Amino acid sequence: MKLNPLQNDRAAGVLVALAAGDALGAGYEFGAPLPDGAEVTMKGGGPFGFAPAEWTDDTSMAIPIAQALLDSASDAGSSSPAALTMVVRAWTSWAAEAKDVGAQTSSVIAAARRLAAASGREVQAEDFSAAAADFHSGTGRSAGNGSLMRTAPLALAYLDWEPSELMAAAGVVSALTHADPDAQDACGLWCVAIRHAVLTGQLDVRVGLPLLPGERAAVWLGRIETAEQSRPRDFTRNGWVVEAFQGAWSAIHYASLSAAGPAHLRAALEEAVRGGRDTDTVAAIAGGLLGAAYGYTAVPFEWRQRLHGWPGLRARDLMMLGMELGRGEGRRVASWPRPERQDYSMWGRTDALAQHPHDDGVWLGGVGSLGRVTELGIDAVVSLCRLGTLDVPGVAPEDHATFWVVDSAVEGDNAHGAFVLREAAAAVERYRAEGKTVLLHCVRAESRTPTVAALHGARVARISPLEALADLQRVLPGARPNPLFMKVLGEAETTTDTAAGGATRAGAQ
Repeated sequence: MKLNPLQNDRAAGVLVALAAGDALGAGYEFGAPLPDGAEVTMKGGGPFGFAPAEWTDDTSMAIPIAQALLDSASDAGSSSPAALTMVVRAWTSWAAEAKDVGAQTSSVIAAARRLAAASGREVQAEDFSAAAADFHSGTGRSAGNGSLMRTAPLALAYLDWEPSELMAAAGVVSALTHADPDAQDACGLWCVAIRHAVLTGQLDVRVGLPLLPGERAAVWLGRIETAEQSRPRDFTRNGWVVEAFQGAWSAIHYASLSAAGPAHLRAALEEAVRGGRDTDTVAAIAGGLLGAAYGYTAVPFEWRQRLHGWPGLRARDLMMLGMELGRGEGRRVASWPRPERQDYSMWGRTDALAQHPHDDGVWLGGVGSLGRVTELGIDAVVSLCRLGTLDVPGVAPEDHATFWVVDSAVEGDNAHGAFVLREAAAAVERYRAEGKTVLLHCVRAESRTPTVAALHGARVARISPLEALADLQRVLPGARPNPLFMKVLGEAETTTDTAAGGATRAGAQ
């Protein structure tokens, strides 16, 4: 599907925000609800000993769905037997080494393997569906939250399909492990809401209700209304798919009463974790929908920086999966973000380079300065333009911060322009606090780089961002932020003056 830049950002945000919520909740899993205002961090640990910023089974089971759908982009959607078999084989391999596999999912995987072995072949999607149906008929219930937690990639693969087809496909994929109608409905409703959010930027979990039979739609409407009158901590059985759905939506709804945009994404995921019990799953479910509404650019850098997990992926990999799934064209090695190198040869001189006048541990440059990272002893890179996968050699992934910001003075070309610029400045500050020498760059160091450098310089030198910019222009003569970025600096100056009690440059010195 042809996505506009903001839809592309939102598609890229689905899996990243899902994984961020998952990793945020991992260290609190099965704990009691936390008090309002309690700090929530990606501390890791929890009952299964996850590393800080490591995602859990929620994201690990979503990734094979995304990869299989991406590899079968020209096939018959998620209903393709080949795609579903790719998914279940990946789940089987993952379960053999996973730190945590849900009880119901584990039972289905084991039963499916026995069915395949009895037939003398590798496991197939049909083995999973049969095992899940047997589990449901044998227990009378199979409505755990294990299919809802992983369902988000389906929505990206079905952006160009009718919502009814997405609803049906979600039921099929749910039934690979969770055949209960509640699980299938929940996956369908959440997927349709994610699709709607990517396309429109709106959060509306009711958008799929007309696709359910009337009686089922009425039941789910009541459940949604209950969620909107509650908080995540009120759902004490959130291992059940219905209460996991309600917990995730209540976190989103409650946080929306006091926050918007990127602040809403953060507040809602923290609210989901503070709800307690199955914290990683409820936050992962919420994250998929929030990422669809607000995009990759709304996910805080401090959460993205070290985000990682099975099968050896990081935030950039999830961003790439989401983008390519949304486009529906499979893996395109010549199209960003997959190429090894990003070609800027048509941009003229890109070799601008200077030390920050207020912080000699920060270098400011164009994209050509990346070739001097080793020579200059650069430990961390903050990039404000598109790069290929091999454009920053010798720098650890967690020490390379990437931010999507378009050098445009048109309101709306950047989903969260001021937020992203401030986040980039905070990333510079974060790396400097770790004792790292930083390269801050865009393509030509003319607009994006000096804007972020001025925000950083203002904090370091305790001056206004506009004063910091004037100093920067003496070392970067070509620095001329566009009018929208100048507005951000002006507004930041007002904020800085207020916070500092109107401190002047002379007073700061």
